[in-house]
Amino acid sequence: QVQLVESGGGSVQAGGSLRLSCAASGYTYSSYCMGWFRQAPGKEREGVAAIDSDGSTSYADSVKGRFTISKDNAKNTLYLQMNSLKPEDTAMYCCAAEDRAYWLHLPDSAGVLNPYEYNYWGQGTQVTVSS
Repeated sequence: QVQLVESGGGSVQAGGSLRLSCAASGYTYSSYCMGWFRQAPGKEREGVAAIDSDGSTSYADSVKGRFTISKDNAKNTLYLQMNSLKPEDTAMYCCAAEDRAYWLHLPDSAGVLNPYEYNYWGQGTQVTVSS
């Protein structure tokens, strides 16, 4: 049974940094594609960043240059380093997993930031950025 547990959220002032973690269990972690998604009140859930089984990454334009996704296969943990945070980054952040190895190298790679393409989700951690 796939389990994902996020941590690391909190409140920070604009320009600050946070590091989110997602502990995974119940599946062959290294062969899955993992992603971070966020949902602000009244808005649709959106993809933030994704990392493939081989370490290839993809980012939403809104976070490029500010956020970094990484993973530690030995610890079965996914990370999201968030720097230069803005008030518009305020949202519930969730990690997700999908059994799609090398997804970023496949013809449908554009779906890697589409939340509807993922079957396994954590409960989320709140990030609040004040101006």
